[in-house]
Amino acid sequence: MKKIIQITAGNGPEECTYVAAQVLKILIGEAQQSGLNPKVVSRETGQQNGTVLSATVMVEGISAQKFVDSWKGTIKWIGKSQTGKKSKTWFIGVFELEDFQPEVFNEKDFKFQTMRSSGAGGQNVNKVNTAVRAIHIPTGIAVTAMDSRSQHQNKKLAVERLLQKLDEEKLKEIQNRMKTERNSRIELKKGNPTRIIKGTDFKKQKIDEKNYKSERQKLKRNLEKDLE
Repeated sequence: MKKIIQITAGNGPEECTYVAAQVLKILIGEAQQSGLNPKVVSRETGQQNGTVLSATVMVEGISAQKFVDSWKGTIKWIGKSQTGKKSKTWFIGVFELEDFQPEVFNEKDFKFQTMRSSGAGGQNVNKVNTAVRAIHIPTGIAVTAMDSRSQHQNKKLAVERLLQKLDEEKLKEIQNRMKTERNSRIELKKGNPTRIIKGTDFKKQKIDEKNYKSERQKLKRNLEKDLE
């Protein structure tokens, strides 16, 4: 089972893009611990390094739907602002792309062409049509497999790649439609968050990073003096 989940900072302040990036890491880690196979299929970065405005993740596994249901909704993040704002709570949204369902394709929609494999591989590769091109007739999308010396194996690989390509194209179509629907998706319900996460204070983390950099430069200067 494959499910798609979207994390978005919405129209929130800059801190929300930091929160979205941290929630993305937590979500991926939790998916891996649950035995799922998470894959980030798109990511829109924020204005600052290490921040995320929006990210789309595919999770695959038996418990994918249960996992997605445990995240859907509003995520409340507690942490002090680095800009001096009084607010200590920040909200981002997590949505399921319910209209994404991998299609079941009819074999009649596939057309196969054989050809000689290119590159090194011995006499068999040069003389026998072992490479296979798989074409999805309705869309014209085509892929080629020439990994194996066996035409049968290459045909199997070509079908797998074509199915993956078709899923990717469908996902792109959904993502393009999502861009026009973003305003409707980011209306967050702050009163009943799905999860509450107590995160690192933004200001404190920034100071710690500066202190570490300063300490590293100091050690470098001392080392240079010792060498002299």
